[in-house]
Parts: sequence; structure tokens; C-alpha cells
Amino acid sequence: MQDNSSKPSRRGFFFGAAATGAAAAAMVALPGAPALETALQAPKPAPEKGGGYSLTDHVKRYYKTTRI
Repeated sequence: MQDNSSKPSRRGFFFGAAATGAAAAAMVALPGAPALETALQAPKPAPEKGGGYSLTDHVKRYYKTTRI
């Protein structure tokens, strides 16, 4: 009995990597896609006397995932 499955080849890997890169480039070039600059927010300045912890939406979402 023959095994019809072949081991992965370098050619297949590079073809998949190229297709993934092309898809990523197309997503960036699409009109209506949010700009990277608008997605990033400037960090808040560090407090002078410590106390740098702030309860952000990101932290609140994390705390929700840790509840039992």
C-alpha cells in the first residue's frame, strides 16, 4: 500500500508565505481600512510621584477573563 501524502516542500512553504504576504498587503491597501496612526494612541506621561497604575479598558477586560 502506498502513502499518497508527501512531506512538505520548500516550494510549498514559500508559495504559502508569498500568498500570505500578498493578502496582508491587500488588507492594508483597502479603502476604509483603519489607519495605523489612528489605532495607536500616545502614551500618557508618567506621574512624577509614582502611582503609574491606571484601570484601563484593557485591564478591565483582562480581569473579566480571570473571574471564576
